[in-house]
Amino acid sequence: MTQKPRLSNSQAQNDLDKAEKQFEAFEESIQNMTLDRMNQAPKQETEPQTKLSQKDIERSKEIYLKPVTSITSRDKFNERFRADYEFEKEYVQFIAEHNELKGEVIETWTRPRGGIPAEFWKVPTNKPVWGPRYLAEQIKRKNYHRFVMQQHVMTHSLGGVGEMYGSMAVDTIIQRLDARPVSSKKSIFMGAA
Repeated sequence: MTQKPRLSNSQAQNDLDKAEKQFEAFEESIQNMTLDRMNQAPKQETEPQTKLSQKDIERSKEIYLKPVTSITSRDKFNERFRADYEFEKEYVQFIAEHNELKGEVIETWTRPRGGIPAEFWKVPTNKPVWGPRYLAEQIKRKNYHRFVMQQHVMTHSLGGVGEMYGSMAVDTIIQRLDARPVSSKKSIFMGAA
């Protein structure tokens, strides 16, 4: 490891030391970005792509999804989780949305628990479909963190060399895929009993 150079000009040396402390603070802020910290980031709001009225939902063709491919598991299913799995595999109605490639079919693998076969699904988007709850929940979990570097000018002249630029990492959560529940129940506020 090389030694830090010492400048003959005391003002330039102070500026260099100050810049080094700011750089170390930046490195520390990057290292402190743990998963817990990232999950507290603000979630970017998105508008639903599909705006269907209750009549459109009632008139829509009932689409029941089934896996395209299934790979059996060598693991043994833990029977203590049978009640949870029975709840997860119930069919629910939802509208899947692909927020980055609008209208594209969502292709995904699921394996909700050990001992359960892995299944490959092709989920049509922007229309009401029926699928297992674990599929809808997995689609809902598909998001990522966006890191943005913000530039801050530090007015330091390092021996007349110029200005240094510092930056701070800021993140937001972007929902890549989404599964919105569909309610087929009529509301009492809309005139239905």
